[in-house]
Amino acid sequence: MSTAGTSPSAYARRTVLPVLIAISASHMLNDIVQSLIPAIYPIVKDKFALNFTQVGLITLCFQMTASILQPFVGRYTDKNPKPYSLMVGMCFTLAGVLALWGAGSFIALLFSVMLVGIGSSIFHPESSRIANAASGGKRGLAQSVFQLGGTFGSSLGPLLAALIVVPYGLHSLGWFATIPLIGLLVVQRVGAWYKRTMAIRARRPAKPSVPHGIPRATVQRSIVILLVLVFSKQFYLAGMSSYYTFYLIGKFGLSVQDAQIHLFIFLFAAAIGTLIGGPIGDRYGRKYVIWFSILGSAPFTLLLPHADLLWTGILSAVIGLVLSSAFSAILVYAQELLPGKVGMVSGMFFGFAFGMAGIGSALLGALADHTSIEFIFQVCAFLPLIGLLATFLPRVHEQV
Repeated sequence: MSTAGTSPSAYARRTVLPVLIAISASHMLNDIVQSLIPAIYPIVKDKFALNFTQVGLITLCFQMTASILQPFVGRYTDKNPKPYSLMVGMCFTLAGVLALWGAGSFIALLFSVMLVGIGSSIFHPESSRIANAASGGKRGLAQSVFQLGGTFGSSLGPLLAALIVVPYGLHSLGWFATIPLIGLLVVQRVGAWYKRTMAIRARRPAKPSVPHGIPRATVQRSIVILLVLVFSKQFYLAGMSSYYTFYLIGKFGLSVQDAQIHLFIFLFAAAIGTLIGGPIGDRYGRKYVIWFSILGSAPFTLLLPHADLLWTGILSAVIGLVLSSAFSAILVYAQELLPGKVGMVSGMFFGFAFGMAGIGSALLGALADHTSIEFIFQVCAFLPLIGLLATFLPRVHEQV
């Protein structure tokens, strides 16, 4: 990751792939821990005799602590970059794993997931800034590589839970403390690179910002539309990540392990979608990626509640692939609408995404208690139709 011997002008032109890979790897490690939380829901539901509303509250506590702080962290680091703040986030994640390992009550579960959420709120805005700094102008690609790590890590959580936690019990969660410990080593090196990068950029002449020429009212309306699109995407993903295993167990009689493997397939497909969305947006336009990703998943979400087991697996993989290609394009699009506010925009959108996932999980859990798991999948099937709003977005990338 060394930048020695590289002039500031040459540095600015190139994509620093080793840094992108490192920040993606740290994102993967961070999100493996996050994805363990919904992956162990069937186990903790039985152990602590929880209803679906309480299961939803676990997600709500995690996602709200992961969301509320993020815009403030991003705004602060825009003005005061902190190269080693990622280590602080990893320490909170480590504390959350250890607390989850020793949790003996429902309240202790809520406390432990809140610690993990605080770690995420510190990690995501600044790591997104670092990905932008290492992009060399290929911002969609950089965000996709960064988010690939997180999505891939999210897909590994259910698989690791099926292989380790299900056969060996909740006490095996202690082994997962090694994950944030490894993450600390990775983000320490990333922080060192970022510190050198800030020193290089401080010696460079300031580059004047180029206005995109879009009226302020249009910018504000576009941000609202983007947030609504994130809402539709995250509400649906919240239903899948929190309740897909229960859906498979209840409708098809699968075991917990088999259901978690199906969840892994869905999340792995989502990881692939995350990777391809950014580069396609760089090449063909982010608006088209956003429109196709959200609205394009609607036919498949509408079919899913009526499919047999084989087609449920196929459709869920397609949904994960298509729907997850949107977020990189949405995030970079918003950053282009509000230039110079990378951290704040990243924190706002990551935070809103986490918050919507938490609220969605809680509301869907309460709805499931009063109706059924199958009913919430029938309701959520219509959410991607909100993607029609993407037609009202201006073509920012063509005006910059």
